[in-house]
Amino acid sequence: MTDDTAGFTTRAVHAGRSQDAASSRATPIYLTAGFEFEDFDHAAHHFGTGAGFGYTRTGNPTVHAVERQIAALESGAEAVLVASGQAAVVTALLTVAGAGDHIVSSTHIYEGSRGLFLDNLSRLGIETTFIDDIADEDAWRRAIRPNTRALFAESISNARNDILDIAAVSGVADAAAIPLIVDNTLATPYLLRPLEHGAAIVVHSASKFLAGHGSVLGGVIIDDGRFDAEKAGHNAPHLVLPGRGGFPSVAARHGGKARIAYARESVAPRFGASPSPLNAFLIGQGVETLGLRVERQSRNALDVARWLAAQDAVESVDYVGLESHPDHELAHRYLTGGHGSIFTFTLRGGLEAARDFVERVEVFTHMTHIGDVRSLVLHPATTSHSHRSDHEREVLGVRPGTLRLSIGIEDVSDLIADLARVLEPARETVA
Repeated sequence: MTDDTAGFTTRAVHAGRSQDAASSRATPIYLTAGFEFEDFDHAAHHFGTGAGFGYTRTGNPTVHAVERQIAALESGAEAVLVASGQAAVVTALLTVAGAGDHIVSSTHIYEGSRGLFLDNLSRLGIETTFIDDIADEDAWRRAIRPNTRALFAESISNARNDILDIAAVSGVADAAAIPLIVDNTLATPYLLRPLEHGAAIVVHSASKFLAGHGSVLGGVIIDDGRFDAEKAGHNAPHLVLPGRGGFPSVAARHGGKARIAYARESVAPRFGASPSPLNAFLIGQGVETLGLRVERQSRNALDVARWLAAQDAVESVDYVGLESHPDHELAHRYLTGGHGSIFTFTLRGGLEAARDFVERVEVFTHMTHIGDVRSLVLHPATTSHSHRSDHEREVLGVRPGTLRLSIGIEDVSDLIADLARVLEPARETVA
């Protein structure tokens, strides 16, 4: 049938179709629900092996290109892109744990992750033990049980800038034949690559620094590709035992990449965490300039933190780039190219001073987000950490006058001028 003989509606649907090859310099956006099979056997081969592309929920060329891009930056074997950072944490944990299992987590984590552990995974029969002093290797070791399936922490914590000693904690995880999962959102692979220090799995909220512009949501899981079925199979029976109907095990089919293959085949698509190809494209575009942005943001953050530390209105600044931070030396061991751009500082005037600050700044944007090209501010005690007790907030360094900054790429002189305009009246009041 040709365009001349086909009916109007048929032409509307099919006339634009083309299979001509074209080499685009930018990653093409395959904004399609499914992909056409060449013939009967091609479809059967895809469903039997997973090779190629059949349906975007299980694989898409745009998504796959961004996965390769991020895996390379994190020194990982493979990556799985998902719909949000929260989806990345869920997918990573459900890849390694199930009903009756246990995980050990740092207390100093994103509140969404903490709520997931306490409210949602607990309903699925997965229990969590939290570690307050993440620098205490024995605390991690003592918390491990026979049914522990993973350790979880952030490379740079939100909001106090605690640095995880990845090599030490991964050593504890390796001794128990379980993976250390590190949320590397705040550090980004430009500053730190946890897999190079012994972590087994890395997760990101790609909505933040990777995308960079605050326009899309996304998340990613990166695996080291070193799953050892002989050593760790007893802690991951779902990876080493045959599947339904005697289907070969995940480990038999994928070897050291068994964990990430299970996440790709059985967790992300079945729980519906697949990303939009358009979002994947925008994340990939952002990743191309990640190093340039993070370098500038980190440099700006250090200048802002130093300026704030010298102000009478400021009680303390929790930025790991300052020598006053307790983890400053540890940061030098792990971070290269800067110290990140997200930190907290505390005003002497408490809650009212914080309120005045967020309502008067002009260059800084008051919103719930981090890792943007724009500089952002938030009051953790009444927003992100509002469901914590007073004691828990104090342990985390979140007090009534504490504000979180996410420093962007603006001219640092404009950022400091904005801060000075707001804080100078406070200085006069203090004086």
